[in-house]
Parts: sequence; C-alpha cells; structure tokens
Amino acid sequence: MSETILEVANLSVRFGGLTAVDDVSFRVLEQSVHGLIGPNGAGKTTAFNLISGLTPASAGRICLAGAPIEALPSWSRARLGLSRTFQNIRMFREMSVLENVMTGMHARLDETFANVLARSSAFRRAEKSAGERAQEILAFVGLREMATQRGGDLSYGDQRRVEIARALAAQPRVLMLDEPAAGMNSSEKQALVDLLQRIKAQRTTILLVEHDMPFVMSLCDAITVLNFGRVIADGAPDAVRRDPNVIEAYLGAKLAGRLERPQ
Repeated sequence: MSETILEVANLSVRFGGLTAVDDVSFRVLEQSVHGLIGPNGAGKTTAFNLISGLTPASAGRICLAGAPIEALPSWSRARLGLSRTFQNIRMFREMSVLENVMTGMHARLDETFANVLARSSAFRRAEKSAGERAQEILAFVGLREMATQRGGDLSYGDQRRVEIARALAAQPRVLMLDEPAAGMNSSEKQALVDLLQRIKAQRTTILLVEHDMPFVMSLCDAITVLNFGRVIADGAPDAVRRDPNVIEAYLGAKLAGRLERPQ
C-alpha cells in the first residue's frame, strides 16, 4: 500500500475579509498523480502557493513525508523535495535551454559564495556535473537537441517542457504542475501525458492543477475538487466525475456524460 508523501490538513488563508482557501484537507500518495481541480476562482493556484511556500497560510498544517513544512520558506521546501511550475511560463528568454534547466539545480548546490566568485576548482567540478545532469534531463523530456537554443525561441509547448525539466533538476519528491497543458494542442497534450507517466515511473509524485478534464481523467490516480475555496469531493476519478456536487459546481451534466464515454 502506498504511503502518504504530502498531507494538507485544515489549510486556510484569508486576504482581508476574503477566505480564498477554507479548511482544505487532502492527502497525496507516494508515486501517484493527484489532480487539484475546480472552476475558476476555486482557490487551486492559491492552494499551490500555500503548499510551495509562496504565500503564508493563515491556519493549517502541511507535511512532506511526515515532516511539517508550513513554517518553512519556499527555498527550504524545495531543498526537502517540493518543486513546482507556474501558470504563466517563467522562462529566462535570453538564456539557453540548457542554462534554464541548470537554474533549477540551485536548491541542491552547496557551493559557497567565495567559491562561486573565484570559480574555484570545486565550483568548476560542480558546474560540469550540473551541465551533464541537465543534458540527461533534457534527453528525458525530449529536448536534448535544443540544449543550445535560446529559451525564448522555443515553441510554447517546448517552453512548457523546459519548465518541467527545470523543476525536475531540483530532484523533487513531489512535482507540482500548475496548468501544464494550458495552451497546448492535442498532440502536445498527448506528448505531455506520456512524459508525466514516465516521470511517475521514475518514482516521482505529481500534484497538478489543470482545467482540461479528459487530460486529468486519463492521467490522475486521485482527484481533489475545490469550489469557493473548499473541498467538495476527493477520491478516484470515476467517483469524482459522478459526484453530484462536482457535476453541479463544475463539470455540468453534458461534460460529465462525455467523460463517461471512452476517449
């Protein structure tokens, strides 16, 4: 039986008089793909920001592999194995694809500022090792041939893959993806599904926010549904898509019926 790798318990955040995330609890099992879905404004990205440490929580607990992390800054959470991408692509457009991926390794590098400044032999060895590892990751995501290209020159879909590669460079235990399929065409989405399945096979847990329901239903082992900042359903995809609360608040009868049929 799979162990819980990420636990969110009674998580809340208030902005003035608005409660954006309200007493949210769910568990993510190790080596699974877990979806966090809901209508626009449901609190999904805010929940991601709370989990990754970009936004401080007003209340609640977040545990990674059993250890509480809610009081830690985002960089400490990254060192412990929490890595993420964002809704809007955050690409260093003037840097090469390889350099973009290497920036994801900063949380794992222990070089001192003096070593970096002096470009010591220890730093040069670490830099060489980081470059070799980045090449391996680019090969894994299917972008090795684009390593020297300028990041800003890549297609939208390939930029998304670079973001995932950069997140993988941090050696995450949990990879958090915020709308990874946004803006992709059908062939790009299928390639992304294949990539995420291979990432899962490499023993990395995935937590994702996504609006494309066929994409979510085909990929996820479990789904948590938010509406107005609260959990309205949590469980296996088949159970979630049949849940009356989910159909009423999010899917609608037409989409729910279409998801029942084989894709």
